[in-house]
Amino acid sequence: MPKMKTKAGAKKRFKLTGTGKLKRKHAFKSHILTKKETKQKRNLTKSGIVHKADMNNIKHQLGL
Repeated sequence: MPKMKTKAGAKKRFKLTGTGKLKRKHAFKSHILTKKETKQKRNLTKSGIVHKADMNNIKHQLGL
C-alpha cells in the first residue's frame, strides 16, 4: 500500500506546537488595509491556535 501524503496546503498553513496544539495565522491581513484600524491590524499579525472542533481534520490532513 502506498504511503499517505500530507495535504500541501495544510502543510504550509499550520505548525504543531510543543504541547500538540496547532498554530495558525489570522486571515484578512494581506490587502485592503486602509479601512482597518491599527489595533485590528496589529492583532491580526499575531498567531492563533486552531479551534478544538477543527483539530482532528487538520491533523488528519497533516498525517499526524
